[in-house]
Amino acid sequence: MPIPEQVACWNKAGLNRVARHIAPWLPGLGLIVHRGRRSGREYRTPVEVFQARDGFIVALTYGADTDWLRNIQAAGGGLLRTHGLTFQVSEPRVYHDEERAGIRPAERQMLRLLDVADFVHLTAVLRYIS
Repeated sequence: MPIPEQVACWNKAGLNRVARHIAPWLPGLGLIVHRGRRSGREYRTPVEVFQARDGFIVALTYGADTDWLRNIQAAGGGLLRTHGLTFQVSEPRVYHDEERAGIRPAERQMLRLLDVADFVHLTAVLRYIS
């Protein structure tokens, strides 16, 4: 796991509560909306997101063993809010990429420093919500 589990716990308890409100509007960030596999409860998780040709790439900064990823894999997808828009995402495909292809150069450098090379590709369709 690139970022220590203790940092993930701190973020989940504190930073994510703030980030949930601003992530859908900030460049390079997004909010994954998913349902718990067992509880059915709705969760909102801030993520680092990059646009891909047919959807989005999400950096797995805490590794592939995260609740949000397991939830969207079990459900076959979820929602992604980014750039002020909401997308229906599906077909989560986890992959490892040491080259970090498809990532902007500045973020590629940061992810390299953090030793993050795992990503999930999400196919996306714009969803209009009134």
